[in-house]
Amino acid sequence: MAEIICDDRATREINAEIKRRIAQGETELLIKTPNARHNLGVAILQPAHITFDGSVGYYCAGMIDGPTVEIKGSAGWGLAESMMDGSVIVEGSAGNGAAASIRGGTVVIHGDAAARLGVSMKGGLILVGGNCGYMAGFMGQKGTLIVCGNAGEAFADSMYEAVCFVGGKIVELGNDAVIEKPTADELTFLESTLSRYLPQKIDDIQNFKKIISGRKLWNFDKKERAVWREAL
Repeated sequence: MAEIICDDRATREINAEIKRRIAQGETELLIKTPNARHNLGVAILQPAHITFDGSVGYYCAGMIDGPTVEIKGSAGWGLAESMMDGSVIVEGSAGNGAAASIRGGTVVIHGDAAARLGVSMKGGLILVGGNCGYMAGFMGQKGTLIVCGNAGEAFADSMYEAVCFVGGKIVELGNDAVIEKPTADELTFLESTLSRYLPQKIDDIQNFKKIISGRKLWNFDKKERAVWREAL
């Protein structure tokens, strides 16, 4: 395993070395003393296993396409934003806008996620072991969002074809969001997913609620004017 020690180095220099090591054939990298720097590990487009030995700042692992990124701590705003593919696993919690606009891959947050989790997601899987803040799943177009704990206000507001599952309480559903009972196949999917990433949560499978779009906002209808006014 190749080690990169951050210490007092600039973020640009650290990221350049990460990419250079991968280009040289390194597949396992340990990034030591990240010290909550912003913008670490962005735009990595090759398969590799990158471990940050500590907490990271804003926008870690943004715009990646293929690597597995592990964070042995917590992450700031914008974790894995616009990720195309790969995996991002956070042992702690994540700030606002985690996994925003992802198109594929998997984001696992063992702790809590703050506001606007998975907004405008276009694919992929987001899994949170704890709670999430307000407006999670806002305008989710595709993909799956799983929150094992509680969800905040305006959950799943104005969604399209994304599907959400919540194991705890939902403070408030967003516009056009509706609750359904998960199917047997969906419970099997939840069990398989939790078994792989958060096995300690398997006992809560039967408590999960499914949240999808009610489709009232998909096409404008003057009969639903009040719903549109609230959404806008």
